[in-house]
Amino acid sequence: MQLGLAGKTCIVTGASRGIGRETARLLADDGAEVLLAARNPDGLAAALIDCPGGATLAIDITEPDAGERLVAAALEQFGRLDVVVNNAGAARRRDLDEVSDDDFYAAFELNVMAPHRLMRAAIPVMVSNRWGRVVNVSSTAGKRPSAAMPEYSVTKAAELSLSRLYADRYAAAGVLVNAVCPGPVASEMWMAPGGLLDQSVAADGHPDRRSALDAAGSSRPIGRLAEVGEIAATIVFLCSERASYVAGSAWGIDGGTVQVII
Repeated sequence: MQLGLAGKTCIVTGASRGIGRETARLLADDGAEVLLAARNPDGLAAALIDCPGGATLAIDITEPDAGERLVAAALEQFGRLDVVVNNAGAARRRDLDEVSDDDFYAAFELNVMAPHRLMRAAIPVMVSNRWGRVVNVSSTAGKRPSAAMPEYSVTKAAELSLSRLYADRYAAAGVLVNAVCPGPVASEMWMAPGGLLDQSVAADGHPDRRSALDAAGSSRPIGRLAEVGEIAATIVFLCSERASYVAGSAWGIDGGTVQVII
């Protein structure tokens, strides 16, 4: 099914791996032109192979001018901007008492200020065309705080609030802003050496990675972690013409983990 993204121009942050990389690939598969952004130039170069006609920008999105630079790069490369996916993020496990003020500030910059600055720069361009889509990648931890990821949970909740504010402000102008809330995903953030899976082994006393992975999966009603493509597919739908009456949502993509009906 074509989603009406042919000829659209998109920015995807955190695009060098995981959810961001697969989102960029699926957007390109539907005919969109994609600017892939991340800090790792080598990772971006590898991801670009799957995005013909795309471009990359190696950038730290927490820099104060990153939003403006991303929008300028998209306009210079493609001449227009239609879609933004704020995907970049990071998490690690630890107790609330271990989180310093600096750690909270850093998480706020990454999960709140960076998306805010990019939306602030990008949405006026979309408004001028009376069409736009923004998807902010939050987390189940933003809906139900995780004691094991304090600063991540708090700032992902703030990202949901920020997303809703922008949605209310710009829906009537044709720019639809939504969020998605994945649970644990079998991506590099979880599966890479030293990632959340290894941290779970150490923190929860599992004998090995397999045991920790089974425990994480069995705690979901669907019985497993998400695959990267399952999250990316939902993001791309929200970026598309097909999602023409969706605004201000916070879609759970968590295998039924957060048990709420609103």
